[in-house]
Parts: sequence; C-alpha cells; structure tokens
Amino acid sequence: MNIKMQCCGMFLLIVIFIFYQKKSKINLNTEKAFLRIFFSIAAGLFFDILSMIVLHNIDKLSAFTVSFICKTYLTSLIVVAFFGLLYICSDIFIQKKLYEKRVTFYFGMLLTGIILVYLLPIYKNLDDPANAFTYGPSVLTTYVFCIAYFLITFYLLIRHKDKLNPRRRHAALSWMILWLVSAGIQFFDNKFLLVGYSSAIGVLIIYLSLENPETNIDRRTGLFTSGALVQYLRQIYGSNEDAALIDIVMTTPFVPNDREKDLLITHEIIEFATSISNALAFSGTEGKLSFVTKQKNYEALVELINDRFDQPWGPNKDYMISPNVICMPSVKVCKHADDIITCIIYARKNSIELAETGILTLDETIANQMYEEQLLEQMISDAITEDRIVVFYQPIYSVEEKRFVSAEALVRIIDAEGNIIPPGAFINTAEQNGMILKIGEMVFKKVCQFITSKYPENYGLKYIEVNLSTIQASYEFLADSFIEIMEWYNVDPSMINLEITESGSIYEKKLLLDNMNKLIEYGVNFSLDDFGTGNSNLNYVVDMPVELVKFDRDMIVSYFENGKAKYVMEAAMHMIHGLKLKIVSEGIETKEMLEAMEDLGISYIQGYYFSKPIPEDDFISFINDRNMLTAEG
Repeated sequence: MNIKMQCCGMFLLIVIFIFYQKKSKINLNTEKAFLRIFFSIAAGLFFDILSMIVLHNIDKLSAFTVSFICKTYLTSLIVVAFFGLLYICSDIFIQKKLYEKRVTFYFGMLLTGIILVYLLPIYKNLDDPANAFTYGPSVLTTYVFCIAYFLITFYLLIRHKDKLNPRRRHAALSWMILWLVSAGIQFFDNKFLLVGYSSAIGVLIIYLSLENPETNIDRRTGLFTSGALVQYLRQIYGSNEDAALIDIVMTTPFVPNDREKDLLITHEIIEFATSISNALAFSGTEGKLSFVTKQKNYEALVELINDRFDQPWGPNKDYMISPNVICMPSVKVCKHADDIITCIIYARKNSIELAETGILTLDETIANQMYEEQLLEQMISDAITEDRIVVFYQPIYSVEEKRFVSAEALVRIIDAEGNIIPPGAFINTAEQNGMILKIGEMVFKKVCQFITSKYPENYGLKYIEVNLSTIQASYEFLADSFIEIMEWYNVDPSMINLEITESGSIYEKKLLLDNMNKLIEYGVNFSLDDFGTGNSNLNYVVDMPVELVKFDRDMIVSYFENGKAKYVMEAAMHMIHGLKLKIVSEGIETKEMLEAMEDLGISYIQGYYFSKPIPEDDFISFINDRNMLTAEG
C-alpha cells in the first residue's frame, strides 16, 4: 500500500510541475524557495520509494547500500523541513544580510542533522515484507530535527505574522499540521509511511494558495499584476540591487464608441509591453502600465517607450495616444518599497510639470515632499485625537463706534512639543485629506463654548466670526450639524458670523446656498472673506446673502503700493456700499493705514496694528482693557 501512496504523491508533483512551468514568473525569492521545497519533496518521495524497494530486496543488496539509501531518505525529510523554514524566511527577512545570517544558522543545523543520521545506526523491520520499515537512533534523530525545524517555523509564523502574507501563513500552517499528523501516525505505527505523500499534498496546498503563477498575472492583459509589482519591489529593496520604474497612464477608452478598434489598440499596446526584453511589464487599472528594469541605462527604455508612443496605433495606424509618464531612475528614492506606489500617486496628483508636459522625473525631492506631507497629516490626525486644536482670536475694531465689536476665530494646532502651528502650514493638507471637516467642527464647538463660558457680549462684542473652508461650506449636513452644536451650548445664533469664500463648482455653490439659507433662518449671519484675492468677486457679492465683505490683506497692501489697485479698490468699495453692505479691512498694520481706511469709509478694521491673534484668555483681557478705556474716554 505504501509504495502506491508514494507513487501517487510523485504523480501529483509531476502534474503540479507541468502547470507551474507553463506560466510566466517574476523570479521572486519566494518562487525560488517554493521550487526548493518542491524538488526536495520530489527527491524525498524518490528515495522513499527507493528505500522500500531495497528493503523488499534486502537479500540481494549489501547492508551498506540498504542503510545508505534508507538514511538518504531520512536526510531528505530534514532537507524538506529546512527548505520549508527558508520558504517562510524569504517572506519575513526581506533584507538580504538578515536572511543570509538566518540561513547560515539553519544550514548549520541541517549539516549536523545529516551527519548524525548517517553516523547513527538504523534498524530494519522485515517481519511483514509488504510493509517493511526502519527504526532506531537514526530515525529518531530525523524526527527530532524535523520537529525542531517545524517549531522554529511555527514560532516565526506567530512572531512575524504582520510581515507575512496572510495566505502564506495559512498555507504554511496547513502544511505543517498535515505533516505533523502524518509524522505522528508514522512514528507510532511505522507500517504507515504517510510523510512523503502528505508532503506532496502540502506542496499542492502552497501551490494553489500562493505559488500558482496565475495569481500574479492579470487575466485581462496577460501582464503581471500590480500586486506582483509590489512583491517585486519589496524584493529589490531587500537586496543590494536597484531598479528604475516607468509608470504610464493612458486615457481609456482609446477609441470611444468603437469597441472593436479599442480592443485592437489595447492588444497592440500589450504586445509592445511584452516585447521589451530588458524590463518586466505590469498592468494596473485600465490604461495603466508599469515597467521595471534593473539596467543602469534606463534612459534607453524611456526613449523606446516615448518613440513608440510618438507613432500611431490601431489597425490603420491612425490613432495617437499621449500618455502621462512618470520616470523613477531609482526606486530607492523612497524609504520603503510599499511607499513607491503611494509616491507615484502623490506625484500624479500634485505635479504641475506632469500636467503641463506629460512627463515627470520622480526624484528624491518629490519623495521627500510626500514624506513631509505624510508627517503633517499624522500631526493633524494626532492633534485632532489628542484635542490639540486651539482657537486664537483677533479683535475687529469699529470705526463708527471707536471700539472693538467683534473678533475672528482663527485655528491653531499645538504640536507634540508644544509649538504653535499656524493655519497656513496645515489647512491645505487638511482640506486635501478631508480632515478639515473635523477641524472645522472642533473649532465651532470651541467658539460656542467660548461664548457661553466667557460671555464676550459683556465686554462689548456683538459676534464672533468663524471661517468656513470651501469643503465645509459644501458639506451637505453642515447647517444641521452647526445648529445642533449651537443648541447644545445654548448659543444665541446672532453671536455667530460665518465667513465664506467663493465655491468652485455650481454644485458646491448650491450646497453652500442651502446651508446658508438654513443657518440664516436660524439666526446666523454671513460675511464674504478674501475679497480681492481672486477667490471672491463682485458677482459673488451680489449672489450670496451676506452682510459683510472682508477686503483681503493683499488687496489692502496693493492699495498703498499700486495706483491702479487703488482705483479698483475704491470702485469696489463704492459698489459694495451701494449694496448696503459693511466692509472689513484686514491686514492693517500701521496708523497711516488705519487713517486711510477710515477716510475711505471702511466700517471695520482688523490687523496687527491693534493685535495679532491671541489665546482666548489674553483676548478677553485685551478687550476688557481696551473697551473699558474707550468707554471711560
């Protein structure tokens, strides 16, 4: 029975090998490790069958020959366990030096085990010729070393589970359990030689779970997948090698409304990609290709790609494709392999050069910009989580009443070291990643809490201005959220003035108007911020239900430095006054600027001439002192 099982196992390995060899492979370290397991198990099955044959014919062979073949089979089991351990190590220890250090130690164990197996005696049980088997110190040593390897493998699977591909971990555990159960049965009843067959089943499990080359091939294009690209880049990072990467994005469909021609062009592009002999081609989402080459002269590959895309495509050679191309001369400009795809996405999103020319060289400068932005995002996230979002207040002076009547709430972040981070350093990033909504909500809550706890109206303030970003203003549930917050803190809505800037799209403008109407109906007032910067214009003043218009600091500075700007601002001011709206001038820093604004008829003044933005307790002291002096005067 046993020899039949081993033969079935050998047949199974042959079938797996045939299918495995037919498919394209990337030459990953895990692929090499899998082949080592495969051939060691095949060798083990061969010597298992051979040992049974010689035991059945022991009377025809010398004792040395029989013992040598039986012990060779035993050593093959230790070799299988050794290569099984290396298979896991190839996924855990990507760094070449660390991997080699581990391998050296485990290989020392292997040599020790093999030497002991050959030196120690082995005994033969021939009571039942049909089920002959071996036993003794040599066999026991084999079990000890195999179990030692499997225990180390099991420890690494648990210890480094975060580094391992989950499917690889599950496949390896399944194989180990199957092997240990088979070994246990064989240990207690040597008539059942199950280890070789169970090892073949283990290879099948690993093949189906992980090492089937089909899993790395995109069925749509026949090229390697983006997942395979990540694995390949990780391997490059773990070695002393380097590589260049060319990432191409094309607009698809290539020929709208002509599916047949579009498919022909797609196939033509794929044929071109596979024809490049010195680079591996990977496909991503539709219309995306990546090439990786280890050749130092990567410019030749870039030139080859550019030359081909300068030529027409299609069966009639009448269609041109203009892709966006990102070239990474060295993938190691990124700190980690997993950062490369993220860095490419970042470059595509933020590069003006790529948008203008269609080609970009992604170097260390761009990678560092990405890392800096990631650090900033993490800082913002931590500040939100740890409630390190604070509000400073800048007083606003009424020219008519000669006192401070309001203030603008301005967000700040306190970093982990206690430093104050101004909004210019983080607002754009917060808007891009969506965290601005949470920041805006926290600021509004803190303003409402300030109003209910500090009673600013007792110091002569009529309202507090709160900035709304474009993303906030076009958030569908902004009005409902703000009304709920005001009701929670029992804030008089007339104490709130929300500052808006011009929205980009018609849809955003509609959402903004819906929010404004709900909040105005509730009792909140609005002002138009950043007038004069290009973000707000007179049409927006007419369209929006605002009561105040804020002249931006840059516009005020231009008024004093540029004669043309002076006439533009005066004309805009008269038109705004004609609409019965009040004007706030920001950025007033000198007495001369203040007097000039007063002469123009500006209603409210804001700027460093009076005060920079300050924390709420300092602000209350400032307002109390200044408004008290005004009242006494």
